[in-house]
Amino acid sequence: MSLTKYKEKRHFNETPEPEGSGGESVGSLHFVVQRHDATRLHYDFRLEMDGVLKSWAVPKGPSLNPRDKRLAMMVEDHPFSYRTFEGVIPKGNYGAGIVEIWDEGTYTAEEEVDNKKAEKLLLNELEKGEIKFTLHGKKLKGSWALVKTHGMGENAWLLIKHNDQYAVEGYNSEDHISPDSKINKERSVKKKPSLPQK
Repeated sequence: MSLTKYKEKRHFNETPEPEGSGGESVGSLHFVVQRHDATRLHYDFRLEMDGVLKSWAVPKGPSLNPRDKRLAMMVEDHPFSYRTFEGVIPKGNYGAGIVEIWDEGTYTAEEEVDNKKAEKLLLNELEKGEIKFTLHGKKLKGSWALVKTHGMGENAWLLIKHNDQYAVEGYNSEDHISPDSKINKERSVKKKPSLPQK
């Protein structure tokens, strides 16, 4: 567990992001998916492990279609407190843009073991490059895997939905956005044509 890279990239006197430290929840392990309108719109998929959030940037967002193998680029660990973060990262800061929570919930290792054993198992799978887990979210449910790729860069993984009762045909994360989305409101404002000058 290390938040060194996370802290090196941020100026906490300028950004509302939590400085945080290690920490963990009591009981179930948590996950969060944050929709992030930075240089490009993407989704940040985060799994609680070892007191931090192991994090992957997923450009196209998660998919409940098992045929969609979503590229997921592993990024620096984030503090556990980041799982509730929503807000605007100001211009000039790393990751500048709006962050909003797209989905959240708890998750378990695919192998049925207690929480402490599950975390050790998941960390071992992370080290080996293939994590199998079950999500209990509002949007994302069922069996999933994160698999490290070969030949696509050191930090490239694939986020894959397993074929179970929660799998669907044809899925687009952007079709499942809250009507209160600040990102969508900001984008609609930017798209409005300027009024002609009198």
